[in-house]
Amino acid sequence: MKKRIISLLISTFSLAAVSQTGDEQVFAAIAAERTRVLAERIVVEARFDALEAACYKKFFVNNCLNDLAPQRRDVMKDLRGREVVLNEQERKLKAAEQLRKTEEKSSPEALQQAAEGRAKALEDTRAREEQSRLKAQNRVELQKNEGVSAADAAKRATSSQDKAQSRVEKQTTSAGELQKFKDKQQEVAERKATREKRLLEQKKPAAAPLPVAR
Repeated sequence: MKKRIISLLISTFSLAAVSQTGDEQVFAAIAAERTRVLAERIVVEARFDALEAACYKKFFVNNCLNDLAPQRRDVMKDLRGREVVLNEQERKLKAAEQLRKTEEKSSPEALQQAAEGRAKALEDTRAREEQSRLKAQNRVELQKNEGVSAADAAKRATSSQDKAQSRVEKQTTSAGELQKFKDKQQEVAERKATREKRLLEQKKPAAAPLPVAR
């Protein structure tokens, strides 16, 4: 069992310096070994549980349990030791991977890519700002044109109202003058009728005197 752990350690440390694919293979090997340890733990616990159950059927129960206890501790200790080794391997691999990623970010290629990314982001930002500025300018011009159109419409409406008011005033004046003309004609007719009436009264013969009584 120890030879297998040593073999796994050697293969792990030899693969830790290879490419990303190699790292993935090492992680897969660790996961597989962890699965085997878990399976062995389940089998061991089931076996010792069965042995302990058998102890309770014996006359010297405590002696039987005391004999099993150190055996169980040794086996479980070995399993825990293998898990500790796997955890340490995984921790070192993750640390190496993180270090490699940091170094890759600091490489000239990574710095160039970062600079190009920042330049593109700046260019995109300026393009969006220019687009926003043009939209704002178009809105201002549109509002200005709408304001001029509204002013022209108001001016035309005022002119139409003035013309309508003028027509009403003219019509009112004409109606007043017509009424004055009618009133004047009626007054002339009334004076003429009064004058003719007086003339007729003047032309009537005087009334004959009443006969004198005898």
